[in-house]
Amino acid sequence: MRIIGYFAVLLMLAGCSSQYPNQNLVGKTFPTIVGQTLEKTPLTIPTDFTDDHTLLLIGYVQNSQFDIDRWLIALDVTQTQVKVYEVPTIQGIFPEMFSTVIDNGMRSGIPKPMWKGVVTVYSDGEKVQAFTGNENSANARVLLLNKAGEILYFYDQGFAVDALNKLRDVLESKP
Repeated sequence: MRIIGYFAVLLMLAGCSSQYPNQNLVGKTFPTIVGQTLEKTPLTIPTDFTDDHTLLLIGYVQNSQFDIDRWLIALDVTQTQVKVYEVPTIQGIFPEMFSTVIDNGMRSGIPKPMWKGVVTVYSDGEKVQAFTGNENSANARVLLLNKAGEILYFYDQGFAVDALNKLRDVLESKP
């Protein structure tokens, strides 16, 4: 009977995630959020970024990793020079309670040299999802920020070569 009770609570908690419409974010300032790299280093986004440009690949569900991987491969193949962070962003109290288990699962599937570029966001997860929108949640949110945290490029339609080329154009045109 206790197992059924736990299962019911899990279902209720899983159903507490909010839906937000997708947004056009170019020209807006990214909100200040706190996360932690898989190396367990705290990171405040965008405050801690010092490069001229920083690219965030934000994922809301595990299936976002497929889209994020396509972006990472394309950025590598095209030798796009930009600091990149993968930002798994999960809303709700249930994922936050199990953040250690979730992060350890990611560590087991990501090579250790890449851990510093993966920043998990739990407590500010809903804030980010409300800001960007979370419709079509398997699509990565691709955001190019300048030093001030202003969004110079935003894309949330799944990987596309045309989107990559537009991102590269923005990088080349912005000082």
